[in-house]
Amino acid sequence: MNTPSFPLAWPTGKPRTADDRRMRSHFKVSFVQARDELLTELGRMQASKVILSTNLPLRRDGLPYANVREPRDPGVALYFVAFKKSYAFACDQWDFTRDNLRAIGCHITALRGMERWGVSSVEEVFSPFALPAAIPWWSVLGVKQTANFEQVRAAYRRLSQKHHPDAGGDRAAWDRIVDAYETAKRKTLS
Repeated sequence: MNTPSFPLAWPTGKPRTADDRRMRSHFKVSFVQARDELLTELGRMQASKVILSTNLPLRRDGLPYANVREPRDPGVALYFVAFKKSYAFACDQWDFTRDNLRAIGCHITALRGMERWGVSSVEEVFSPFALPAAIPWWSVLGVKQTANFEQVRAAYRRLSQKHHPDAGGDRAAWDRIVDAYETAKRKTLS
């Protein structure tokens, strides 16, 4: 996963909460406590490649820097690998980053509880949060894997005219095209 921890990298296709629709939280938790409890829960699932993405700049140990103001966008996105799949959980419903982090932790705890009740497995209840398998860049751009840079650029321009959000295209499709083009540039120009 090449997802940044800062600034916030919101999962493609996940709707955002409007600023005026955010709520005050009833959580009584610090950022540190919310993060530690979430990491403990992820550890119980043997999750790996954990990325906590926020608009709070985080130190290397995953804690926010001291004296950093709460960002205007308090959203939190969590990415990780478990059960041989990649997952993304995101929340921006609350006014503060720590509360959105806490909400994700509580959600994962509840989903894991379902397995203990014997109704379904963790893999089943986590399936709506699974990230789609990566589609190779050449397939997204509609070119051969051996395409040169000029062919890649021509395909990108053609797809840009059709899928750019300013031209009425789908944002998720546009993001895939841009990612594929950036990957293709690195591969074909190196």
